[in-house]
Amino acid sequence: MLNFEELKSFLNEKADQYNSPDFIEDDPIQIPHRFSLKQDVEIAGFLAATISWGNRKAIVKSAEKMLDIMGNSPYDFVLNHSEKDLETFQDKSIHRTFNGQDFAYFITQFNKIYKENKSLESLFLVKDQETNFFHAIERFRNSFLETEKHRSHKHVSSPYKNSSSKRIIMFLRWMVRKDKHGVDFGIWENTDQKYLSIPLDVHTGNISRKLGLVSRTQNDWKTVEELDLAIRKFDENDPAKYDFALFGLGVTKELL
Repeated sequence: MLNFEELKSFLNEKADQYNSPDFIEDDPIQIPHRFSLKQDVEIAGFLAATISWGNRKAIVKSAEKMLDIMGNSPYDFVLNHSEKDLETFQDKSIHRTFNGQDFAYFITQFNKIYKENKSLESLFLVKDQETNFFHAIERFRNSFLETEKHRSHKHVSSPYKNSSSKRIIMFLRWMVRKDKHGVDFGIWENTDQKYLSIPLDVHTGNISRKLGLVSRTQNDWKTVEELDLAIRKFDENDPAKYDFALFGLGVTKELL
């Protein structure tokens, strides 16, 4: 086992190694990187993050399918689509259990949100006394999903139900983190990256346990918060940079 300083140094080195433009070409983050308009980045990013489970190449292919349907102009499509436009893909398969019906629902909800907000950031603001996005994600869920039950609700996970909310946490990292490496966008000006957590998946969870950062065996919200406590000791101002280290180590199987 490494001591605190050795582990910090090791993780900083690995974060730098994997947080590079090379990371983009194999990751779903390449989807929002195809756009420059803030709202396009947000919509493409949220959709790509929402379907981010399974093989990364398959995720990118499925996200490209959604971009094609939207004419590669997500924001314009969200604001100006017709009901007939939505009907053309309702029966299509998009990605695993995320189907055309779910995609149409997301487009409809985005339309409502962007008619009242210039950015999705407004729905994710962290309030005073809050230390992470636990409550902010739930507030977003309530705004985005509203109250009427729909099959698509399962695609926006709830930390209140102890979900790790991996895909939303990943989306938040993309939008909030700002550094000089050019992978994350950092386009949300009113949200401090110190509140970010690590998106907890098989890779980051397994490596975190291997390094003694967490003791819990489930990849749930309680483990997200346990990992928060550990990684914020290394860098309280930019804890999510260690996502690159943990994910990179997991994908490359460097520690096996």
